[in-house]
Amino acid sequence: MQVLAIVAVSTCIAVIATGVALKLLLFPSPFKPVVLNAGEEQRLAAKLQAFEDGGRSIPSQQKEHDDQGVLIPEKYSEESGSRQISFTEREVNAMLAKNTNLAETLAIDLAEDMVSVKLLIPLDSDFPMLGGKTLKVKAGTELAYRNGKPVVKIVGVSLMGVPMPNAWLGGLKNIDLVEEFGGSGGGWDIFADGVESISVVEGRLNIRLKE
Repeated sequence: MQVLAIVAVSTCIAVIATGVALKLLLFPSPFKPVVLNAGEEQRLAAKLQAFEDGGRSIPSQQKEHDDQGVLIPEKYSEESGSRQISFTEREVNAMLAKNTNLAETLAIDLAEDMVSVKLLIPLDSDFPMLGGKTLKVKAGTELAYRNGKPVVKIVGVSLMGVPMPNAWLGGLKNIDLVEEFGGSGGGWDIFADGVESISVVEGRLNIRLKE
């Protein structure tokens, strides 16, 4: 009886653990959208306004439109323009929540030289075997600036917690994409040539653009 009781308890624990694992893997809960507090909202709004104004600080009393509602012409100038772009992790995810429908299925993490993405992908009901389930995908990319150019490397991609083989990623794992695909005047060269510095620290992304 004692042995049977132990086996029964062990079986129950195994069943519960398996059920929890399947729930987390096949039916992951939607992400909770990031909501900024009043101070964070003001700081983000100021940053976005600065981008819209070309980095220049426009006095609050200066109007953009005249009394007839016509946009007022303005001479272009870069003299006081800021080329520094800086966003916190919370600001990135809050903008994602506000401007897309991905807030509950996509979350971005900023760590030292690393941008990580967590994505939930609902599958159609007629999808083979996993129809109606939700796939959880995680990916990490190294993002840094070394030897006078940006460095972009795919660290890895995992599906349902299982790391994908490098062959399935086209052999691009831990390959500097700027180095690999640059040099032909394409998009990677345009990106690299326009960046003076780029860094990712814990919870923050910083980019400085060239003139």
